[in-house]
Amino acid sequence: MAIEKPESSPRQLAWDITDNYNYYISESSVYRILKENGMITTPAFRIMSASDEFHDKTTAPNQLWQTDFTYFKIYGWGWYYLSTILDDYSRYIVTWKLCSSMKAEDVTATLDDALAKADLKNSNPPKLLSDNGSCYIAHDLASYLDHKGMGHTRGRPLHPQTQGKIERYHRSMKNVIKLDNYFSPGQLEAKLEEFVQFYNYQRYHESINNLVPADMYYGRAQRKLKQRDLIKSKTLRARKKQYQNLILN
Repeated sequence: MAIEKPESSPRQLAWDITDNYNYYISESSVYRILKENGMITTPAFRIMSASDEFHDKTTAPNQLWQTDFTYFKIYGWGWYYLSTILDDYSRYIVTWKLCSSMKAEDVTATLDDALAKADLKNSNPPKLLSDNGSCYIAHDLASYLDHKGMGHTRGRPLHPQTQGKIERYHRSMKNVIKLDNYFSPGQLEAKLEEFVQFYNYQRYHESINNLVPADMYYGRAQRKLKQRDLIKSKTLRARKKQYQNLILN
């Protein structure tokens, strides 16, 4: 599995085995096995500490959305800007849009798409969290948010940890996307779509109990965690029985 999924850490492989092969194995055991076979090249480390998180955390999907732009240079086309909406509670990427500019109208177009996909066009809009970029302090965006009934919180200047989840997502995404060169916006969009699918439905996050964002966003988290507990108990009972048989024989 480690050879087939070189991007996965020992922690992610451990939960992949539990969820997809109905067999519990600890993260430390996966790390030990890989290390014994020369497949651990760098030590694990944490990028962000707990102090970088909000004190008042969201408790359900679609309460708070984080948004930000990041940029890519496409050969022969120039600079393009990726506008992303990330659900704060689940880390789920609600939507994204590759734009040729970073204007308020690009933000509102991304939000329109997000509200439609989340089926929130007519009720309970989330609050928006952004930085203080010119497109986010524009009067046109303020009017749009007021019309939609959406609150807006902006992070403190020079303090990017406020938008830490989407900043971290952009870093993880770029580490993969920028391994290739792209010669048209369509090529980049295809690769972005592939990564978002992986991120939302396959990538395990330590900060959300080693679940994938889709489990949290679509309300499958508790059922998934309960199933894991059952698999762990079943595996440990089977191991105990195997050990007792070895002793008796």
